[in-house]
Amino acid sequence: MPVEPAISFSHWAVFTLFVVGALALDLGLFHRRSRELGFRDALVWTLVWFAAALGFAFWIGPRFVEGWRPDSTTRFLTGYLVELSLSMDNVFVIALIFGYFQVPRSWQHRVLFWGILGALAMRGIMIWGGSELVSRFHGVLYLMGAFLVFSGFKLMRGTDDGDAAALDKKWVVRLARRWLPFSDTYDGQHFVTSRGGHRRFTPLFLVLIVVKTTDVFFALDSIPAIFGITHQPYLIFTSNVFAILGLRSLYFVLASAMGYFRYLKYGLALVLILIGLKMLTEFWLKAWLGDDLTNLSLTIVIGIIFASMMASMLAAWHERHTHPHT
Repeated sequence: MPVEPAISFSHWAVFTLFVVGALALDLGLFHRRSRELGFRDALVWTLVWFAAALGFAFWIGPRFVEGWRPDSTTRFLTGYLVELSLSMDNVFVIALIFGYFQVPRSWQHRVLFWGILGALAMRGIMIWGGSELVSRFHGVLYLMGAFLVFSGFKLMRGTDDGDAAALDKKWVVRLARRWLPFSDTYDGQHFVTSRGGHRRFTPLFLVLIVVKTTDVFFALDSIPAIFGITHQPYLIFTSNVFAILGLRSLYFVLASAMGYFRYLKYGLALVLILIGLKMLTEFWLKAWLGDDLTNLSLTIVIGIIFASMMASMLAAWHERHTHPHT
């Protein structure tokens, strides 16, 4: 059995301060003014967050966390890659939401920022709740595994999540418009405006509600998935946070290139199915593979995601050269 890192209150406190400081620098220094984040800047920030995650896995963790072993690094990286890959699927849905509500690109970063704040809080609550359930009722892992298998097959079949025209029919949109006072037009990047002496929410706030709700549904897949990789709450939370913090810049990198990742959802679906099956059969797999199971999981996740992305890019390249004028 792998040795779990010894996590103290100070580890949680220091990491929380890091997250708060990073978000404060993001909104208070680097993005004080509303502007469109270009591809080059977005790519740089994506690489910065990726490097930060690697630094945490290979330097911060081994140096400052007692009991951190190569096995801990492997489980963190596997969880991080799974969460980051599932976030890529989330990116495409968010792009459809922005397109449907005609949100200018210069305002999108603000929506993503506040959406991510809500996502961090929600993930923290879900991880805490999941950890408590798993520690008290081990059978919950089998329910999570079955749910992941179901979610994987559902994702592979495809749902109406990518149908932008169906957004007006979503229950969250109908409820928000029914119970909250909204203005008919945007007021810059503000979420609240004044109309006729009355305070009203702008359509941008409705977009924020939809984005946050979308993340909750994605978390229903991603949180059980990472419990299939590790049960250590600190590894689960930190890998989730690094994936979420990189989501904003990743959005601006990928949003204009959705056609190049058409097969990604099938790769993600297969990852969910395999992690679910791993959770259902982990007792026998550990007896057979021992500690090699962790390294094998990381290899399989990387292989599936890389293969789905390469297949997508090759298909797009072939289509572009076969039908250059379409």
